[in-house]
Amino acid sequence: AEPVESGGDSRQAGGSLKLSCVISGSVLSSYCSGWFRRAPGKEREGVALITGNGKTLYADSVKGRFTISRENDKKNVYLQMDSLKPEDTGMYYCATDWCWGNSVDVEWKHVGQGTQVTVSS
Repeated sequence: AEPVESGGDSRQAGGSLKLSCVISGSVLSSYCSGWFRRAPGKEREGVALITGNGKTLYADSVKGRFTISRENDKKNVYLQMDSLKPEDTGMYYCATDWCWGNSVDVEWKHVGQGTQVTVSS
C-alpha cells in the first residue's frame, strides 16, 4: 500500500482545509488509516486515526476541530480541518497499516511523502 497526500495549503487562523489521501496497492479491510504531523522543533504527533470497522480516534489537540473520514473502498482517506490554529502548522502524513485501534500513535508501515499545512495568525 502506498499513500499519496494532497490538499496542503496556507490558511489564516480560524480557516478550514481538507486533506486527501489516495492509497494505491492492497489495503486490507482490517487496516487502519491515519494522519500524523511533524512541525519544526517538535516531535511527531499522531493526529487522527480510523480503524477497519470505522472507529475514529483523535489527538486531544485537534478533537472537535478535525474529522477523519474514509470511503468504503478504504483507499481514499480525508482529514477535514476546521478552526485552524497556528500550532497546526506542519507536514501532514497519511498512513495505513494494521493497528490495535486504541491510540493515534502508531508505528505506521506505509507512509506517504507528506503535504504541508501552514496556518498564520
